Amino acid sequence: MTMDNTTVAITTALTTFITGYIFGLYTSRGYLFSPALQAERRANREDPVESEESDVDEGDSLLDHAPNWTNGEAADVKQGLRFGATDAAAGAKPKLTNEECKLVLVVRTDLGMTKGKIAAQCSHATLACYKALASNPDPNSTERKILARWERLGQAKIAVQLKSQDEMLQLCRKARAMGLTAEVIKDAGRTQIEAGSMTVLGVGPAPKSLIDEVTGHLKLL
Repeated sequence: MTMDNTTVAITTALTTFITGYIFGLYTSRGYLFSPALQAERRANREDPVESEESDVDEGDSLLDHAPNWTNGEAADVKQGLRFGATDAAAGAKPKLTNEECKLVLVVRTDLGMTKGKIAAQCSHATLACYKALASNPDPNSTERKILARWERLGQAKIAVQLKSQDEMLQLCRKARAMGLTAEVIKDAGRTQIEAGSMTVLGVGPAPKSLIDEVTGHLKLL
């Protein structure tokens, strides 16, 4: 009787395990759902819903709106990708102090850009400012020292807002007159906004007190 009971227990356990495994397999693959549910699952797999924040149009590359870093500033300006330093008089270089440095990204909110679009344009402005400071080949230059300090102390980036191109240009001129790095990004016009629209102004990296003289009155984004 003991052997019979053991055999029955083992057989029952194996049967339960195999049945459960098969049931789980069929359930996970949708075989046990109704035809309507199965059709819905197939439709979701074949045609997924894209996020409303998507900022990349079909046929566009991920860097359609970015300056071409291999061309240099003059070529970027010619292609309408960047507002060049030659368009405004540059002042003296900012003094190098022990103060923390930061980069401020001034975003135009009157253009109606989505969050994804703003993020992309801010990235372009950050790279443009970084490239401008890093272009000095002298590692002991003020620009390279400011950049090194900014990198070492956490690469502070602040996003603020304004509502017009004219105001953005005024801030750009003021920053450059103070000797600060100031880069304006122009959009290529392939997705949401008009070609040539000035979207973001990057100011810095530079000592915080100097940056605040230019952008300290603006509200956070």
